Parts: sequence; structure tokens; C-alpha cells
Amino acid sequence: MQIGRKNVHGKGGVRFKTPYTSSKHKAQIRNLCTELVIFEKVTVTRGMAKDVIKQFDRLVTYAKKGDLHSRRLAASILRKYDLDNQTDALTKLFSDLAKRFEDRNGGYLRILKLENRKGDNAPMRLLVLAD
Repeated sequence: MQIGRKNVHGKGGVRFKTPYTSSKHKAQIRNLCTELVIFEKVTVTRGMAKDVIKQFDRLVTYAKKGDLHSRRLAASILRKYDLDNQTDALTKLFSDLAKRFEDRNGGYLRILKLENRKGDNAPMRLLVLAD
């Protein structure tokens, strides 16, 4: 059931851009945060980098608290991704990354500028976990 008219051409051109919604944006941030936990680096555009940094800082703060409520909040953000049979992304966040960043207050990621993307000239950034 479709409510209203989508992508209607009129005097003002196209009114709505249907393919990119807030739910897709939120899902993309969740995927990138999960990749950061697993691979410890990810390449994103400049605009997406700001949102990923904000969400990842929140995840590390949850991991540093370490209680059950924080674990459930982090589990609602991270995807279920198994590294091997025993560990997954959530376990790695709470065991490895929490210990690595326990004496650091923020600034968990290093942002490096890369060359612009070839297809659309979008400014790219490399996000790497700080040591």
C-alpha cells in the first residue's frame, strides 16, 4: 500500500528522493561500526565518517562500562558477525577494545584523509583505531 505520490515530476522537479531513507542511513552506520570492531579500519566518505565516529565512541563507552545494560545497548547497534566459532563482534568489543581504551577518554579513532573517490569525486576518509 503506497501513500502519496513518490518521485513526482512537476514544476519543482522531483519532490522526493526515494532510494535513500533514514533507515538505510542508520543501517549503513551499524554495518560500518561492526566492520570497525572486526577489521579495525574502514574507508568511508567524509559525511559518513562523522556519524560513524559518533556511534563508535558511544559503543566504546558502553564497552568500558561493561555491565549487562551496556552490553544489551551495544548489541542493539552491532550486527551479529562471528570472527570464529567462539568470538563475535560484541565479544571482541567488550573484551579486547574495552581493555585497550580503558585509560583513554574519547578519541578512539584516527581519521586519515584519502584521495577523492574516482567515480563521483567524493572526499574519502580512512578510520583506524587509535593505539
